Amino acid sequence: MPDWSYHPLFKPWLFSLNAHHSREFIYKSMRTISNIPGGSSLIEFLGHFSTPNDLHQNTNGVSYKSPIGVSGMLDPNLTGLEVFGSLGHSFIEIGPVTLREEEGNVPQLNDKDRLWFHKQYEMPHLTYVEKKLRKIALHKPVMLHIDPKATQSQVVQIVESLKPYVSSFIVKQEQLEWIESCNQDTPIYVSIESTEKDTIMNFNHPYVSGVVINPPINWDGEENYFKEDQKVSNDFMCKRITSVKDIDQDLTIITRGGIREPHDALHLKNAGADLMILESGYVFTGPGLPKRINELMTQMPEEDEGTGWKWGLLFGAIILIAGIIALIFSMTRVILPYDEQFIGLTREEIIAINPRILAFMAHDRMTLAGTMISGGIIYIQLARYGLRYRIHWATKAFHTAAILGFLGIFLFIGYGYFDWLHGLYYLFLLPFYLMCFWKTRGHLHTVSSSNKKNSSSWKKSLIGQLLFVILGTSIVVGGIVISTIGTTGVFVSTDLVYLCTTPEMLQSINDRLIPVIAHDRAGFGTALISVGLLVLMTTLWGFREGEKWIWNTLAIGAPPAFIAGLGTHFVIGYTSFIHLLPAYFLVVLYIIGLVYAKPFLNDGAN
Repeated sequence: MPDWSYHPLFKPWLFSLNAHHSREFIYKSMRTISNIPGGSSLIEFLGHFSTPNDLHQNTNGVSYKSPIGVSGMLDPNLTGLEVFGSLGHSFIEIGPVTLREEEGNVPQLNDKDRLWFHKQYEMPHLTYVEKKLRKIALHKPVMLHIDPKATQSQVVQIVESLKPYVSSFIVKQEQLEWIESCNQDTPIYVSIESTEKDTIMNFNHPYVSGVVINPPINWDGEENYFKEDQKVSNDFMCKRITSVKDIDQDLTIITRGGIREPHDALHLKNAGADLMILESGYVFTGPGLPKRINELMTQMPEEDEGTGWKWGLLFGAIILIAGIIALIFSMTRVILPYDEQFIGLTREEIIAINPRILAFMAHDRMTLAGTMISGGIIYIQLARYGLRYRIHWATKAFHTAAILGFLGIFLFIGYGYFDWLHGLYYLFLLPFYLMCFWKTRGHLHTVSSSNKKNSSSWKKSLIGQLLFVILGTSIVVGGIVISTIGTTGVFVSTDLVYLCTTPEMLQSINDRLIPVIAHDRAGFGTALISVGLLVLMTTLWGFREGEKWIWNTLAIGAPPAFIAGLGTHFVIGYTSFIHLLPAYFLVVLYIIGLVYAKPFLNDGAN
C-alpha cells in the first residue's frame, strides 16, 4: 500500500473504522499478498522500497540497513511482522511483551492529528509472541520491549524465552538489575520517559548499550494520552539527545516517535540519534515515510557518470526514428511491396475490393508508429537522466521494457506472417541494446531526495501519481488484450462494423489478408506493453520532489501515441464511441495526472 494508494483511496476509509479493524485489515491484506508466490516481488515492484547501501550501519554488533524502524505499539498482535521489512523498515520493535493477563484497549483516533492510547494499552502476551517468532523466520533485527510493569521473575522469563529470536531488549531503569543474570551478550536499551527531568541519569552500567528517548505525553485528564508528533516533540527529543551525549558520547541513542515528516528524522539524526522508531506519525503520513526518510538521508555522488548510457540513448533514438518512418509510410502507401507480394494483391486491388481494408490497416500501423515514437522518447529520457548516473530504478525500467519488447517478435508470427523488414529492424537494434545492457548491468545507485515535508504539492502529487499508475497499467492491459486478439480472433465487433464485412468474407477474398492484419495487431500490442511498462515503472519509482525530467518525460512522451492513435481513427472515419472510449479515458487520466504532479515534480514543496 504505497502512499499514492494510501492517501487518495484507503486512508479516508480506514480512518472511519475502528483502529483495531483498520490496522488488522492493512496488515492481513499485505501479509496475504506477501505469502503468495511472487507477492513480495509485487510489493517491491509497487513501492521500490530497497534501502540505500550508504545507510547501512552496525550498532552494538547488530547490522541495520537503515536507522528507521517501526513501533510495536502499531502492531500489538504481530500481524504485520512479515510485512514491515518490505516497506523500508530496517528493524522491528515487538511489545511491550507481558505476562499479565489483562486485556488492553485499542488506540482511538479522536481527531485528524492525534492517535490516543489508553493507559492500559494493548500488549502481546509472552506465549503468543514466542509462538509467532518460532513460526516466522524474520530477516530483520528485532527489538523486544519488555512490559514496564513486569516483575523480576517475569523479566527473567521473558528474556530467557525470547532471547534466541531477538537482537536487543528495551527495559525500564528499575529492571536492569534483574536482567543481568539471564542476559550477557544481547544489547540492552533503557527506556527514558518524557516525564523524567531533563538531567539524564548516568547509565554507567556494564549491560547498558544505550537509551530509548520517548516523546512528550499529553493526558486528557482521565485514562487516555497521546504522544506528541509535532515540532514540539521533535525539538524536545533533540534536546534530550544532547543531554545524553553530554553525559556519555558512546551510548547508543534510539528515539521513539517525534517523526511525521522526513525532515523530522533528519533533525533527530543530526542531533545524534543512532536509530529511530516510527510511531503514530507513521499512521498519518503513510507507509512511504521510511522510504522518503531513507532517500532524504542518502547522498548521491556529485560526479559519477556511468558508462553505456549513450548506447541506451542510441537505442531510444533508433526506435524514435523508426517510428517516424513508420508513421510516414502509414500515412501514404500503408503497405509495402513485400506486403503486396505476400498477400498476392496490389494496393489498388485491395482498395478496389474494399477501400476500408487499407484504411483499417493504416490505423493499426499509424497507432503502432505513434507508440514507437513515444517509447523512443521515454527510452532517451531514461538514458539521459537515469542510466547516465547509474540510477538503479531507471536501469531496471529500461531493461525490463526493452527485453519484453524484443520478446514480442514471437507474437509477430503467431498468425502466420512475419515480414523481413521487422526482422532487419530487430537485428539492427539488438547490438545497440546488448552494448547498453552489458555496460549498465551493474548500476545500483539508489536515489536521494530533497523531499522534507508533507507539503500540499506532495499530497497533490500522490493523486497525480495514482492517475499515472492507472494510466500505465491500463496501457499494459490494453497491449495484452490487443496482442491476444491479434493472435486469436484478430477483430473485435466494432472492427467488423467499420469494415462492413466478416472474417469469413475476408478469408474467402484472400486467405492472406487476415494474417497480415493480425501481424500488425500483435506488433502494436507488444509496443503498447513495452511503453505501458515504461510509463508505469517511471511513475512508480521516479516520482520525487523537484525531478523535472520525470514530468517532462511524461509530458512529451505520451502525446505522439495519443495523437497518432486518436487522429488516425478520425481520419479514416472509425469514430465508434465505444471503441475509442478507452483512449478518451487514458487522455483524461494523462491530463489530470500532469496537472496534479506538476507542482511537486517541477517546483518542489510549497
